[in-house]
Amino acid sequence: MSINTSTDTSPPTFDFTPGTLPLLISIPHLGTEIPPELQAGLAEVAALKQDTDWHLDQLYGFAIAMGASVLKARVSRYVIDLNRPPDGQSLYPGQTTTGLCPVDTFRGEPLYRPNAQPDAAETARRLATYWQPYHQQLQAELTRLKAAHGTVLLWDAHSIASVLPRLFEGQLPDLNFGTADGRSCHADVIDAVLAVARTSPYSLVHNGRFKGGYITRHYGQPDQGVQAIQLEMSQHLYMNEQPPFDYLPERAATVQPWLKAMLSAALAPLRETP
Repeated sequence: MSINTSTDTSPPTFDFTPGTLPLLISIPHLGTEIPPELQAGLAEVAALKQDTDWHLDQLYGFAIAMGASVLKARVSRYVIDLNRPPDGQSLYPGQTTTGLCPVDTFRGEPLYRPNAQPDAAETARRLATYWQPYHQQLQAELTRLKAAHGTVLLWDAHSIASVLPRLFEGQLPDLNFGTADGRSCHADVIDAVLAVARTSPYSLVHNGRFKGGYITRHYGQPDQGVQAIQLEMSQHLYMNEQPPFDYLPERAATVQPWLKAMLSAALAPLRETP
């Protein structure tokens, strides 16, 4: 079953498929939809939507068959970033990042035409229209899965261009795991994931440049039964990083078994929990 939410004046904010495993995969930056009423104020570069986490629904396409619940954003992060705190506070103080309603791209290009940036009232409207429904569904599914299984794994799925000098030096490792410096996930769960990842052909880091965004940090409460892990994956593993950002099925097919193995490894300690 897939569920879309919508209103009379806005596009659906997400797609959701409930599963049977104690596993919820959240993909908050998959969306590409920009409501028509916002497009006039955006600069031309916004049309590229180059900071999208492209094709992660395809890459994680196996997850529904596994029995995972999958929550996928439909609205672009250029409208509002679903992985930022609602008060807009920076997740990485002192480091370059983008905000709740981004005003520039990862490369520093202005997203809005002069005097068209969202003000406080517009930000509040976007929070109510797009941000809150996604998080309400996320929380509701975590609650359902906890009631059914006692504990649940929240896997926040992301991808990013492997070279972005404004955000980080050099080339990003292939697999960037974030657990908020160990606060969002018990050690046995992330250790099981890392054990699999270290046998893969991919480079990796744990709590490096990306330690987990708002979703990982806010919902990850391991002592309360929610283990949260963010995976920020370099896009060259499965797609062309240059426009038109093509999905590369043969390359994706190489990494998918490793993703499935990592998810399975993370679930094993949950099943052992009394």
